[in-house]
Amino acid sequence: MDPQAFVRLSIGSLGLRLSGTTLNGTKSGISALSSPCVCEIRLRGFPVQTSFVPFISSSEATVDNYNVASSFYLEESDLKALLEPGCFYAPHACLEIVVFTGHKGGHCGVGIKRQQVGTFKLEVGPEWGDGKPVTLFNGWIGIGKNKQDTGKPGAELHLRVKLDPDPRYVFQFEDKTKLSPQIVQLQGNIKQPIFSCKFSQDRVSPVDPLNNFWSNSVDGSELDVEKRERKGWKVKIHDLSGSAVAAAFITTPFVPSTGCDWVAKSNPGAWLIVHPDVCRPGCWQPWGKLEAWRERGIRDTICCRFHLLSEGQENGGDLLMSEILISAEKGGEFYIDTDRQVRAATSPLPSPRSSGDFAALSPVAGGFVMSCRVQGEGKCSKPLVQLAMRHVTCVEDAAIFMALAAAVDLSIEACRPFRRRLRRSSRHSW
Repeated sequence: MDPQAFVRLSIGSLGLRLSGTTLNGTKSGISALSSPCVCEIRLRGFPVQTSFVPFISSSEATVDNYNVASSFYLEESDLKALLEPGCFYAPHACLEIVVFTGHKGGHCGVGIKRQQVGTFKLEVGPEWGDGKPVTLFNGWIGIGKNKQDTGKPGAELHLRVKLDPDPRYVFQFEDKTKLSPQIVQLQGNIKQPIFSCKFSQDRVSPVDPLNNFWSNSVDGSELDVEKRERKGWKVKIHDLSGSAVAAAFITTPFVPSTGCDWVAKSNPGAWLIVHPDVCRPGCWQPWGKLEAWRERGIRDTICCRFHLLSEGQENGGDLLMSEILISAEKGGEFYIDTDRQVRAATSPLPSPRSSGDFAALSPVAGGFVMSCRVQGEGKCSKPLVQLAMRHVTCVEDAAIFMALAAAVDLSIEACRPFRRRLRRSSRHSW
């Protein structure tokens, strides 16, 4: 398998320190101790990211050299767009970090005005496209507004900006997961078959009304006999030889919670992600667990929460790797990325086969692991999956993530609201 070129731009080791005049507020009016500092990290063509900036209050204090505040992942087309000249007022793209005190919004009806401390800019240059590790900046730099008045920086920002190659394998399901599609690897305009996907409902009888629920032929007479659960769904991933190399199946049925018609957080549905047990032919070894439920609101979302199972034990200890909200209407992206997770991973991700390889998911060496883009309800979803090359040691490693991606895609459908039962008395009321 040949990977595609990606580059990871990381911004970390943030810290802010102020000179004596600034601390007293005589020049800039900034009170370092009155409110925390935040920064907006901007790069043309990407959503603005926000991060807190720790205040360095003494000469003895140091910045966290291992902290990563923000990451951007750039593919070849992104780099080309950034290196192209822009419009007349912004001829060159740049990384821009704007530091503020205070927060947006208000409290108890009183508005809170943010105050800009300063701005750091780094122009995008040819080295961004070289595909080699490079530190673009590391250290302190003056960003305060009053540095020309006093000859000293009123505010100094510490940061580290790095570029690292982050090659990825890119795969796509060629049709809806329920239609048992082929899975191909994308390399430019070339599609290479890698896996096949087999969906089944082993524990659902052919006459079960659940089979009719997803068809367009369900009429009113069938609504009151629909089973209020979705279970028995299974997806197997086969390699080109036809051998099953990974699978995902529902272990906790998707059922409506008490008093409502949807799968709620109090009782989520769950999938078990498994791979073949090399010590016991014909048996499966647990690898991960995916839970999913529906969050109601103005725009409903599907929450997908993935745990890595330690020592392959379904009921043993686990490690939360990802908890992502996906729009029920528009779809979205499920991902495992230790730079973006609320809770950092602290233990390695074992290779599903007995190769003895381990892909570390520590906050330092982890970063991006995988992403899966899916469509919303009622749309033809063809999941697009990206895998970091450093976390894939063999074809079977990629297969386990295909099973996880299939489970995420099917969870969008499994979390659709259930149709209300018709009251018995209403059948004969007409």
